Amino acid sequence: MEELLELKNLIIKGESAAALLLVEELEEMSRDDKINNIRSHAKVLLHHLIKKQAENRSTKSWEVSIRNSVREIKEKNKRRKSGGYYLTKDELQSILRNALDSAIDTASLEVSQGKYEPEELATLIDSSKLLNDALSLIVED
Repeated sequence: MEELLELKNLIIKGESAAALLLVEELEEMSRDDKINNIRSHAKVLLHHLIKKQAENRSTKSWEVSIRNSVREIKEKNKRRKSGGYYLTKDELQSILRNALDSAIDTASLEVSQGKYEPEELATLIDSSKLLNDALSLIVED
């Protein structure tokens, strides 16, 4: 909110160069917020996909969580007014890769009733397939 007031004042003063710099900063802050939100949902998505793969089964609650995570990622990534997306397929793939370790950590608490340490669980799953599956749920070709 403080930034908007500052932007208003810069426009009133006619300081367009400074106003444009502030607009760029606001755009970057908005994009960072989108990325953080998408990353959070990606962790949940991967968490449940890991459990499905490691235990070779699924539950209704896992499936609901997967669908909800995918919906949230798609919604957060969609540009409402201008159309298109905030993040490209490659950027989404990078976010998924970066979220994988956290998802493995949390999944290790639940897979086989917490039997595996994160490092052990990581060896039990096919990370490449998991990431590709997650990306294909998110990205519509």
